[in-house]
Amino acid sequence: MAYVTTNPPRLQGPAFAGYGSSSGRGSIWVYQSTDALAVVVATNYITNAQSLGMQVGDVVEVNDTSTPAIAWARVTTVAASGTIMSAGLAIT
Repeated sequence: MAYVTTNPPRLQGPAFAGYGSSSGRGSIWVYQSTDALAVVVATNYITNAQSLGMQVGDVVEVNDTSTPAIAWARVTTVAASGTIMSAGLAIT
């Protein structure tokens, strides 16, 4: 499947100090989808990250509801055309 803006990541927690972006702050987001974890963390999967307020250094909990599986990813790039995340720990 493809990302749809009607099911965006939800801001779970406000910026926290000491990790991530150049400002030393990051936020926690949660995203749930039936898409596989590898698909979700692929380049430019989340197409509206900038308008959502996602920033470099934010952490995203990705939940694959069809497997089920969970992964943590870090936002490494945010642009008008999408976002890039690097995958971290995956729990399946």
